Amino acid sequence: MTKVETDKKGGMRGLILSGGKGTRLRPLTHTSAKQLVPVANKPILYYVIENIVNAGIMDIGIIISPETGAEVRASVGDGQRWGADIEYIMQDKPSGLAHAVKTARGFLKDNPFVMYLGDNLIGGGINEFVDTFNEKSPDALILLKSVDNPSSFGIAEVNEDGTIKRLVEKPKDPVSNLALVGVYLFSPEIHRAIDEIRPSERGELEITDAIQRLVEKRKKVMRHVLNNWWLDTGKKDDLLAANTVVLDEVIRLEVEGEVDSHSVLTGRVKVGRGAKIINSTIRGPVVIGENCVIENTFIGPYSSIGDGSVIVRSALEHCVLMENCEVTQIDRLEDSLLGRGAKVVKNTKKHHAHRLSIGDDSMVEF
Repeated sequence: MTKVETDKKGGMRGLILSGGKGTRLRPLTHTSAKQLVPVANKPILYYVIENIVNAGIMDIGIIISPETGAEVRASVGDGQRWGADIEYIMQDKPSGLAHAVKTARGFLKDNPFVMYLGDNLIGGGINEFVDTFNEKSPDALILLKSVDNPSSFGIAEVNEDGTIKRLVEKPKDPVSNLALVGVYLFSPEIHRAIDEIRPSERGELEITDAIQRLVEKRKKVMRHVLNNWWLDTGKKDDLLAANTVVLDEVIRLEVEGEVDSHSVLTGRVKVGRGAKIINSTIRGPVVIGENCVIENTFIGPYSSIGDGSVIVRSALEHCVLMENCEVTQIDRLEDSLLGRGAKVVKNTKKHHAHRLSIGDDSMVEF
């Protein structure tokens, strides 16, 4: 598969949208960027960057917001770890995806570019998508996926020949179930289309309106239907689902920490450096971060335990714990999402099962 040739003059560029306030993932996103919430112990944004770099695109701009921009910068850096050049672009307020493109025009110049929403995960990467764009040279190539609830997304109506007939943002009565996934490739023609649209009823410049303008101007607008999985990680249940899918794909048996003779690891379990597993049972797929302590505990499938976490005399399954969490004497914790430094502690003799979504540095005592 041919890599995209990129350079500072005219090569393809990447634009990642990592702004917004993440209201659907609160309370976690009161203190953290939603794009940095981990899936299988790796920030969602890192998967996005990897997909772009794996397609050969090394010049990347990241749209950031005043609320979380500093955190994104500190986590991602200049892109050196991926061999990429990363530039940060401040969007003062979330005024729509097309507004983000407008804000990034100085970075994008007249280069073709891929625009990728920073909280979306897709299976299989974007190489095929980029190859199609290079081969067919459309003005827009949009990634679509069949969904069960199309009224929650921007959707595409497609002609019999596969071309785009119409795009509608979150229609009340959708005539198609093909949702816009959140990955787009554009020629510079999209800038002119954005200049010709007005804000929507919700006061935003919609990228769907800009693409629709390309259709109306009889520009070449194509679609690519995704056969692999796609997950929008904007809500707790979506994030847990993403964690399940990614653990299934990437986790292999890999033990770098210490596992004592009284512990049992079943299936695909990754144990990070400096972690200690003591008299515990772990049933994969599970990832245990670095410097964790797991003692007298059962950890069930599809759980991710962040670096530095301590779990003692507890049982949990299908959970995402961020860094430095503490869970003590909890009979059963399931389908839960715990922010950095969160503590869940039992102080009663009653037995309970719990489902929680708590933010950074929270304390829950039963």
